[in-house]
Amino acid sequence: MSIGTYSMIREILEKSKYTVAMCGTNMMKESGMPSLRSPEIAYKVEKKYKYSPEEIFASVFYTNRTETFFKYYRDEMLKPPLEPSEGFYAMAELERQGLLQCSITNNVYNLPGRAGCKNILNLHGTVYDNECPRCGKKYPMEYIRDAKKIPLCEKCLIPVRPKVLLFGEQVDNQLMTKAVGEVAKADVLLLLGTTLNSGLCEGYVEYFEGSQMIIINGQEHYTDCKADVVLHEEVKTALPKIAWPNGKDKK
Repeated sequence: MSIGTYSMIREILEKSKYTVAMCGTNMMKESGMPSLRSPEIAYKVEKKYKYSPEEIFASVFYTNRTETFFKYYRDEMLKPPLEPSEGFYAMAELERQGLLQCSITNNVYNLPGRAGCKNILNLHGTVYDNECPRCGKKYPMEYIRDAKKIPLCEKCLIPVRPKVLLFGEQVDNQLMTKAVGEVAKADVLLLLGTTLNSGLCEGYVEYFEGSQMIIINGQEHYTDCKADVVLHEEVKTALPKIAWPNGKDKK
């Protein structure tokens, strides 16, 4: 990819008064997250737990087969912890430089926040937020990860609820409204590791009325033609060149 493309995107961000980034599934994959829907993962999980990932990671399963849910959740989602890729650190740098005002994501590992972003909408919640549904006591991720069986509230002795969106549940209405509001007031919409018709973007991009829509994604997609600028490169290699045009280290 020519240096001019990185410079052009950088110039667009510098001219923008309000830029919103939407971080998609491919950014999670760049951080090492396997796709729950891939045939290999589905086969492995079904062989081990007798249920598919989509069956286990569902609200009905959580309610009816709580112990199996937590075994899967601990072993497959919390061990080992997922770490942010260079793309997320570049997002945090753009925010520090005043070139990115808000990040919207549906990954449950709070990768933008752990890389240093401050203004984030985690549409699907995070594994770091857990609470007792009765008394509201908060518990850290480690409490869930280190539990031998079902993690119980120390006060109420009922299962602690991970505040992540399970299959069959809807995104919180207040979060959806905030996300729509952020997209609507953006001058520039930066789609990172995602496509226009993805579960993350669909339902939100229709509210975008700004001047420039930029896609940075390693894979081509038929909806790319609707964007103003498209860069077919992994976010973890492309975005650092935009955030640090002089090759500065993230630290």
